Amino acid sequence: MALCAASHPLLQNTRNALRRCFKQNRAFYSNISGPQEEEIRQKLRIFPGGSVDLQKQESGIAVMTVNNPARMNAFSGSMMLELEERVNELETWTEGKGLIVQGAAGTFCSGSDLNAVRAISNPQDGMKMCMFMQKTLTRLLRLPLISVALVEGKALGGGAELTTACDFRLMTSDAVIQFVHKHMGLVPGWGGAARLVRIVGSQNALKLLGGAKKVDPHLGRQIGLVDEVLSSPLGEGSSLVEAEQWLSQFTKGSAPVIRAVKQVVVSGRELSLEEALRTEKDIFGTVWGGPANLEALAQKTKHK
Repeated sequence: MALCAASHPLLQNTRNALRRCFKQNRAFYSNISGPQEEEIRQKLRIFPGGSVDLQKQESGIAVMTVNNPARMNAFSGSMMLELEERVNELETWTEGKGLIVQGAAGTFCSGSDLNAVRAISNPQDGMKMCMFMQKTLTRLLRLPLISVALVEGKALGGGAELTTACDFRLMTSDAVIQFVHKHMGLVPGWGGAARLVRIVGSQNALKLLGGAKKVDPHLGRQIGLVDEVLSSPLGEGSSLVEAEQWLSQFTKGSAPVIRAVKQVVVSGRELSLEEALRTEKDIFGTVWGGPANLEALAQKTKHK
């Protein structure tokens, strides 16, 4: 991040602010760390298949693809580990501004691979897997990138939960989001219920979870789960092009500024007002007097 000399000392303040922003969750996830986390990793590695692919573009937009078409892009154990690796990579991508999450071969994701689920169906391992995915998806939502879930085909179960770990959700006209957990004798475990309540409110969330209700684009727009309905697919890759165009309205401009925008929103959503205000001040300090700010002042951009 290029900043003028006057603002350099504030970089450490921002790091401290972001540490404060996330410290409360470290305690929440502390019961899956060290040996216990490595234990669930070893078990997940036993179930290979598919991949989570990441393409970073010079535009500052990355495309992450859940790729397991033979199982409707369900997450195998190894894919859960790969998802964490991709999030690690995105956390250190300082030039990044936006992220599109999609599924391969015209469908989004059908949750977790039942082969892996059956093999770790005991409560202890199930809880560890749950916490592992909660932790990964929480980090995904907190990335300093503006993220969009591009939902084509079906987003079922854990796939529906994955959509809530993005800032926005776009659907093609024939797509469906469905929290099918009740049909499996379950409730969401990857943080999807908590995020869903924040997105659509408790009453709508109760309807979607309690009724395992299918959300088409019309209903999605009506309840606020879906931000835009894309045109019917015109060919392979056309929906991705539309999604990139839609996202570009929020990612035009300086990467440090776009990332700062996302960071102040995360702090405002997750912290107390006092902590959020302190964090906002510190993040403001990293862009004040920076190249984008000085250029805008010189061009009197505010009045254009």
